[in-house]
Amino acid sequence: MEGKKYALVSGGSRGIGRAICIALARELHYPILINYQANTAAAEETKSQIIKTGGEAELLQFDVCNQAETHAQLATWKEQHPNDLIEVIVNNAGVTRDGLFMWMENDDWNTVINTTLSGFYNITKPLIQELLRHRYGRIINVSSVSGVKGTPGQTNYSAAKAGLIGATKALAQEVAKRNVTVNAVAPGFIETDMTSTLDTGELKKLIPLNRFGKAEEVAELVCFLASRKASYITGEVININGGIYS
Repeated sequence: MEGKKYALVSGGSRGIGRAICIALARELHYPILINYQANTAAAEETKSQIIKTGGEAELLQFDVCNQAETHAQLATWKEQHPNDLIEVIVNNAGVTRDGLFMWMENDDWNTVINTTLSGFYNITKPLIQELLRHRYGRIINVSSVSGVKGTPGQTNYSAAKAGLIGATKALAQEVAKRNVTVNAVAPGFIETDMTSTLDTGELKKLIPLNRFGKAEEVAELVCFLASRKASYITGEVININGGIYS
C-alpha cells in the first residue's frame, strides 16, 4: 500500500522555516514535519497555522547537530509511518554567532558550522536512500548571500553557508539519475527575528530593490523548487536578495 508523501523542514518553527512549512502545505499540499530544537510554543504556532488552512503537520523535536538524537527521531517516525515517505527535505536550520574572526571563540565557530553543515548531513544521510529507491525526491538547502559573497563579521556563517553550496552541487550530481534534485536558495536580508536587530535604514541603501525581503518570498521559491515544475533544475544556487551581489 502506498502511503503519504511528506515534507520535512528543519528549523521550521520560526522565520523563513515557518513560512516554508506553511507554503509547502498550502501550495503543494504536503503534510509537514516541523523540526525544531527548543521553542515548542513557536513550533506549535506553525503547526496551528497549517491546520487552520486545512493542512496537516506534525512536530519533530531534535537538535540537528546531534546525530544520535536526529537519527533516533527519524527512525521512530519511520516506525510509526512504515508506508509513508519523506519526499521533500528542506535543510533550513541555521544560527549566527557574529564577530570578527580574530576574536571568534571556538564554540562560536563550531556551533554555526555544525548547525548548518552537520545538520544537513545528519538529516539528509538517513533519508536519501529511500528517495533513491523511490526514484523521486527534492532536497532544498537554505544557504545565504553570506555563503555566496562572504560577509565580514560572519566568517563562521559564511563558511557554513558556502559549504552547504558545495555540498548541494556535489550531491546533485550523485543522485540526478534517480530523479532526485538538490538545489540551494541564497536569501539576502529577510525580515525575520534573526535580522530584527540590524540597522534596516542603512542596509536598505545597499539593496537595489530598496527593501528587505519577506520570509514568504523565500518560501515561494522553495515551493517552486520542491514542485514538479522544477524537474530539470538541479545543482543550482538561486539568489533571492533584492539585487545584492559582490
